[in-house]
Amino acid sequence: MSKNISFIMSSSQYKAEIVTSIKMIQAVEWNNLNQESSPFLRHEFLLALENNNAVGDRYGWLPRFITVRDASSKLIGAMPLYEKDNSYGELVFDWSWADAFHRHGIPYYPKLVSAIPYTPATGLRLLAAEDNADIKQQLLQYALGFCDQNGDSSLHCLFPCEKDLNILSDMGLMTRTDVQYHWHNAGYESFNGFLQTMRNSKRKKIRQERKKVALAGVTFETLSGHELSDDEWAVVHRFYASTFEQKSGYATLNLGFWQEVGSSMGESIIIVMAYLDQKAIACAINFRSIHNNLQRYEPGAQGEYKISRGFVPCYTHSAHWISHADFRQAIGQYLDQETRAVTGYKSMLDESSPYKQLL
Repeated sequence: MSKNISFIMSSSQYKAEIVTSIKMIQAVEWNNLNQESSPFLRHEFLLALENNNAVGDRYGWLPRFITVRDASSKLIGAMPLYEKDNSYGELVFDWSWADAFHRHGIPYYPKLVSAIPYTPATGLRLLAAEDNADIKQQLLQYALGFCDQNGDSSLHCLFPCEKDLNILSDMGLMTRTDVQYHWHNAGYESFNGFLQTMRNSKRKKIRQERKKVALAGVTFETLSGHELSDDEWAVVHRFYASTFEQKSGYATLNLGFWQEVGSSMGESIIIVMAYLDQKAIACAINFRSIHNNLQRYEPGAQGEYKISRGFVPCYTHSAHWISHADFRQAIGQYLDQETRAVTGYKSMLDESSPYKQLL
């Protein structure tokens, strides 16, 4: 699917264009637009994906980043964007859409996707200096223009934050809704303070689980990415890969990726290692945007079991533009029905909240 890309829009005030690698953008200027300090939007994270072949021809994630520069060539807007020949690694599932296109003899791929590959975390997708809404609208207009000129079937923006979703919706993209399970910090001063907000049965269960782990002799160590050696990163990667193997998946992020982000953005990574008899038996890989007083924890997609541990169902969203008029109408009707079903599902989950009062 590789090809030469030449698509430029300019005026006396700005110049917008497609760049085919994050390497073509200076780290400091890209990161200056990452106003929410999302670790997944950091130049270092996106660069590590490219450097270690997690994106590119192999997996069908071809970088098509949009940049907007002012008359002095300062970067004032950007959009993470990939051209894709599959739906792998998106975690907003549109396989049935692709199948419907195929059965009608209409190509669904290539398509354009604004997302962080393999990462179902909510965040900015329209990056603009001072959060300028006009620049965000220009980014989206440019993306739609590129979609049309390039012959892509559609544009998809996955897990956008609320303010970006509003712009996407206002400019005609269809909204899709799903549910994840997030933990929210309600100002807890301690872990015990958190437990006190829960129903007695749930609080008792968590304490029993923690007691069993302690009695089994399992110990834990919390490390930042900078503190892990290459050998320790190899252990982390082994656990990461085994998770996919157990679920018949594929571990796209290789050892080189983990070692690179550990070196380049280790302060944004927290690894919790579990040991038994001084041998590592498990680990948790976490990315953080700030150092202390975390307000939200997003553990990823799926998992109703998380509710009993204090995670609550929360809506997540995506936005979609389908170029084919008939399919745009059909998918719009489908999304209306799906949204009603998801709303009912979340209402049912809310009834099983582990908290004394619904958060």
